[in-house]
Amino acid sequence: MTEDLLALGIEELGLNLSDANIADLELFLQEMTRWNQVHNLTAIENEKDSIRLHLIDSIAVLPILRKFLKAQNPKIADLGSGGGLPAIPIAIVEPEWRLSLIEVVKKKTAFLQHVRGKLKLKNIEILSERVEYAALQQNDQFDAVISRAFTNLARFLDLSLPFLKPGGLVFAMKAKRADEEMQEVSLDDWCLLADEVLHIPNLAVERRLLVLTPVRKSSPTEKQ
Repeated sequence: MTEDLLALGIEELGLNLSDANIADLELFLQEMTRWNQVHNLTAIENEKDSIRLHLIDSIAVLPILRKFLKAQNPKIADLGSGGGLPAIPIAIVEPEWRLSLIEVVKKKTAFLQHVRGKLKLKNIEILSERVEYAALQQNDQFDAVISRAFTNLARFLDLSLPFLKPGGLVFAMKAKRADEEMQEVSLDDWCLLADEVLHIPNLAVERRLLVLTPVRKSSPTEKQ
């Protein structure tokens, strides 16, 4: 499968992946394909589509994450992680980053636990619970929150806010409806730091990564 990964554009992302990275990405995809036959983790079953729409789509955000995340070992929450996208590919390529995968569906969290053990990923934790409940337990703990096709942007921002440390970032992976969804976001509450077009090699579908941070509200004493 390595030739397929390279041919489909993983080198074009400029991430300088090691052979071990590529081997682990391949193993993750193989396990997802195998589990999907029984547990219906994702609707995408064609192998080449899986490479393009799962692996490459997930790691294409890395150059932008690296640009904005200043902490040496940033802590990131993946809300509604599903089959581990984008968190598992990110964890493979960035072993010093700490990722919390939050997913309520039991068959999906079982898969995530399996993959964590199979790939010996020591930098991830899996929380098998609703995002709203996880937020109560993990308040103000994260440098960033990310999600891929979890919910609409305004709701995603509302769900993300409790997780964030002061100055924390939200990375929203979106497609062509990003502009429409941004119209529902209050710019009094959120600042759009970046709207980056993601180049997914050999894929015609539009991909965007929105980077937002909460607007810091002044207290009454600060206004005086």
